[in-house]
Amino acid sequence: MSQNDTLMRNLTLLRIIPRAPLRRDTNTLHEMLKEEGFNVDIRTLQRDLHKLSTKFPLMCQEEKTGPHRWQYVSDFVSDLPAMDTAEALALVMAEDSLAGKLPPSALAHVQRRFGRARQHLDALETNGLAHWRKRVSSIPEGKTLLPPEVAPGIWDAVSDALLNQRAIDVTYRSRSKKSLKQFTVHSQGIVVRGSISYVLATIDEYQDVRQLVLHRFQDIQQSEKLYRPAPDFSVQDYIEKGEFGYLIDQTPIQLIADINEDMAKKLAETPISRDQQLSALNLQKRAELRATVPNDKQTLSWIRSLGPAFCVKQPAKWRDELAADAERVLAFAKAAGYQSTTETAQP
Repeated sequence: MSQNDTLMRNLTLLRIIPRAPLRRDTNTLHEMLKEEGFNVDIRTLQRDLHKLSTKFPLMCQEEKTGPHRWQYVSDFVSDLPAMDTAEALALVMAEDSLAGKLPPSALAHVQRRFGRARQHLDALETNGLAHWRKRVSSIPEGKTLLPPEVAPGIWDAVSDALLNQRAIDVTYRSRSKKSLKQFTVHSQGIVVRGSISYVLATIDEYQDVRQLVLHRFQDIQQSEKLYRPAPDFSVQDYIEKGEFGYLIDQTPIQLIADINEDMAKKLAETPISRDQQLSALNLQKRAELRATVPNDKQTLSWIRSLGPAFCVKQPAKWRDELAADAERVLAFAKAAGYQSTTETAQP
C-alpha cells in the first residue's frame, strides 16, 4: 500500500471520529472506512488509531468486553483548512439565524466554530471589517419565539441514534404535562420548524411516521430492540406532502386575491408559487393575484396575518373564513370598549 493511500485513509479516519461526548467503536469506524473505499483489516485500523492518538487529541475508552470506543477531546477545534473572511462572515450570520431555532445543546457543538469566526473578524484591523459587528446582521421574517428548553444530553442522544440507526427507549411528556409515556423510538429524521425541533419517527411496532417534539423528551436510553428503518421514507417528501403545513386537502387551491401595492412589490420579487400571476396596479393602487397554493393551514395563517393588505376573492371558503375572523376580532374589541373614531365623532 502506498504512502498516499495511508495518508488518505488516516485523513478519512480523523474526519469520521466524533468529538466527546460522542464516540465510535472500532468496528463502526472499520465499516465506515470500507464505505469510503479503504479495505483494511481491523488490526491495521487499531495501529492507525494508536499512532494518530500520539499526534492528535484522541481518547480511547477501553471496554472490558467488545471493541474500544474513540473520540476527540471535547474542546478540540480544528483549523484545517484555515478559515477565510467569507466563511467567517457566513458563520456569524448563520449564528444569528440559528440562535432562535436550535436548542442550546445543539448549538453547543458548533459554538467553537462560531467563536473562531468572530476571532477571525475581530483580528481584521487593517480593513473595513474591523468593525464587522456594526455591519453584519441576520433578522428573521416575522416574529420568532424563543426556543423551548431541551433537557441536557437529549439532542446528542437523538442525533446519534438517528445517524447511527439505533433504537432508543424514551420517556416522553405529553402536551398536557400531566403524564409521562414510555415507548421505543426508531428515528427517521429531524426537522427544525421555527423555534421547535421535531423528531420524525416510528414508535414501538407501529409503521406510521409520527412527529415528536424534542423538548418533551425527558429521558433517553439505548434500546435493546433492533432499529427498524423505513427505507422509503424521505424527510423532503414528507414536508412537501404538507405534513408540517397541516394539510387540509391534497388538492391545491386556485387562489385569487386583491392585494395592496407593497404586497404586490414583495410578491413580484418573492413569488408565492411558480405559476403566480400579478396584474398591473389599478386606480386604488391594488393588484389582482392569481396562484396555485397548497390547501393547508400554514398558507391560510400567513394570509390571515396580512390583514387588509391581502383580501381573498377565491376560494369562497377561505374568503368567508377570513371575513368571519375579522368580524370576531371587531366584536372582541368592541366588547373591550373599542369605538372607532367615526362612531365617536357622530353627534
